[in-house]
Formats: sequence, structure tokens, C-alpha cells
Amino acid sequence: MLLSIVRFLQGWKRYGQAVQELANLSDRELADIGITRSDIPRLAWEHAHS
Repeated sequence: MLLSIVRFLQGWKRYGQAVQELANLSDRELADIGITRSDIPRLAWEHAHS
């Protein structure tokens, strides 16, 4: 039980970091890597749970 809580919190932290990093990029930089602002939550979620 405790291990699953720790893993959840670690994933949530990774999600927040990924969202923050991608949100700091300009629209041009996002376009250069082939994503839009609306893709950020999905990509961050995938990163956090990979």
C-alpha cells in the first residue's frame, strides 16, 4: 500500500515537471518538435507513467 502511494506521488511529480518544462517552450519551439499546447497534458501523463 505504501509503495503504491510513493509511486503515485513520484509519477505526479514527474507529470508536473514535464508540464512545466513543455509550457515554458515557445509556440515555435513546440512546433519544431511536432506538438501543440493542447498536447502537453497528454504527453506529460505518458512521460510520468512510462
